[in-house]
Amino acid sequence: MEAVGNLSRKEQVIRSAAELFREKGYAASSMRDLAQKLGIEAASLYSHIKSKEEILQSLCFDMATEFRKSLAEVEKKNVTAGEKLRLGIIGHIQVMAKDLTASAVFMNEHRHLSQPYLRDFLLLRINYINRFKAIIEEGARNGEFKDTIDKKLAVMTLFSSLNWMPMWYDPASKIVPTDLGQQLADMLVNGLKKN
Repeated sequence: MEAVGNLSRKEQVIRSAAELFREKGYAASSMRDLAQKLGIEAASLYSHIKSKEEILQSLCFDMATEFRKSLAEVEKKNVTAGEKLRLGIIGHIQVMAKDLTASAVFMNEHRHLSQPYLRDFLLLRINYINRFKAIIEEGARNGEFKDTIDKKLAVMTLFSSLNWMPMWYDPASKIVPTDLGQQLADMLVNGLKKN
């Protein structure tokens, strides 16, 4: 496949599809719309990609891999639960900020995956969320966090805060993703700490 810039033609197709899915939603986007966006014949698309769902699978599972890699790096560190949680939050924000369009598709359009892909995706997501919950539980066990907090509520509040980022974050703003992650981590982690 020819590469334009540093992107292969398949990567260009996936990137354009992500923009289309974000703008119109997955269900309302067609392969014809995608071909038009790329300025090619619809039939030409199929030499690069099998189906619209293959694109969605690629976007969702590639993002899931990035999130899991980021958290795995944090879990290896020999630091307090509070610091792990802080680094996990910053890592999550950095992964999202790398590609806000793919992040928005990952958050909002995954429900259109067919089985067994949807089940596999949801299992990956539950595993990822549970790994953050385990960090919160570790902090409560070792006395760093309040032991009276509802751990499920804490982790769901955390993800509710983080996962809206593609909707409101403006890459042109003065706040860079690392600083944004640190500010969110301060608010979220400090709320769990014992006074």
